[in-house]
Amino acid sequence: MNLYEMVGKRVEDGRPVRVALIGAGKFGSMFLAQVPHIPGLDVVAIADLSPDRARQACTTVGWSEDRIGVTGFFDDPGAAIARDDVDVVVEATGNPMAGIRHARLAIRNGKHVVMVNVEADVLAGPILAREAAIADVVYSMAYGDQPALTCEMVDWARASGFRVVAAGKGTKYLPSYHDVTPDSVWIHFGLAPEDAAAAGMNSQMFNSFVDGTKSAIEMVAIANATGLSVPRNGLAFPPCGMDDLAHVLRPQAAGGHLDQSGMVEVVSSLERDGRPVPRDLRWGVYVVFEALNDYAAACFQQYALSTDDSGRYASMYKPFHLIGMELSISILSAALRGEATGQSRHFHGDVVCVAKKDLKPGDVLDGEGGYTIWGRAMPAADSLSAGALPIGLGHGCAVRQPVAKGAVVRWQDVAVPEDDETVRLRRDMETEFRTAG
Repeated sequence: MNLYEMVGKRVEDGRPVRVALIGAGKFGSMFLAQVPHIPGLDVVAIADLSPDRARQACTTVGWSEDRIGVTGFFDDPGAAIARDDVDVVVEATGNPMAGIRHARLAIRNGKHVVMVNVEADVLAGPILAREAAIADVVYSMAYGDQPALTCEMVDWARASGFRVVAAGKGTKYLPSYHDVTPDSVWIHFGLAPEDAAAAGMNSQMFNSFVDGTKSAIEMVAIANATGLSVPRNGLAFPPCGMDDLAHVLRPQAAGGHLDQSGMVEVVSSLERDGRPVPRDLRWGVYVVFEALNDYAAACFQQYALSTDDSGRYASMYKPFHLIGMELSISILSAALRGEATGQSRHFHGDVVCVAKKDLKPGDVLDGEGGYTIWGRAMPAADSLSAGALPIGLGHGCAVRQPVAKGAVVRWQDVAVPEDDETVRLRRDMETEFRTAG
């Protein structure tokens, strides 16, 4: 609880924490808006496909001309990463294959990495974390995003002596959403397509939040960081409000929804008939935990925790997250404490490609949030057994043999560039997991 004091000492010593930001989109812009108000934290380089767009983002969020003038803007992420005056690299492109390349380059250059790019983390995070440890730098999830916030709550519960029963987040979900495409996404956000286009909002990116893919990615990231299990049949998205978390998200043997204790799950803000759930957790995160003795359960009641009817299962939640506006917590934690705010340590879960429509030879997969596939969470052992194609590699691959709508796309169903660095790294991780298993 002393990050602000620690960074203040760096100001006194004339040694600010220096950051290179890769990707100046919405997440990056929210972070940039806070930077002028955190003495001792400097963004010295920003890399984006359009440096002019990145400069405009800085202007939009309130940067002074003087601050913009001393910041380096690049269209080549490698040039920003390699700078001698960079301590921490923030990877916020959202492109899994690019994210892995950028992270490995940063690690080779002795920089800490804050991985906003959850897609990249789910694809090969445990390997990246190990490479960072060997290089004596930090590889971290991004605070402000829901996976890191959930991991913090899991850590709190375990360090307090409770058994973690479930952890995850809320979202707006109905089963039909898996079929939503970029053409039909904006109705779910209450926007007209022309208004979204005028605001520069990317329909495919926003669609990944609707069709279930982003939820799967975030839950698998939590599972791989905490060791919690992934549901065998994918996320169920049970309707549930804040007051019912401990009732719904307990094991079936105790009257709840879960196959077993210790799982990730997403709760929906909608009942299956479309009615809104009271006190929904659409923008928040939660943990459900169990008292391991009668005395602790009695304390739950005495201190007015929200529990199930047995009194042994309780919940803690945060009804919001502030995305990039909280990102500095990860940056300062890495640079000043040498600690990650969540880190992939296991390969417990995977996110695999599922066909949104009948796919035929010659079709080309268009990735997360697109027209051809959506991402389903799956235990890693089941994914490997099925030879399933991870969602992070499901962009630009040509289909080689038919895949029916609703079926899992397999490696053998598509043409994958096996000589690509990211594909090789993923293959190595799969081989290592099979050997360890």
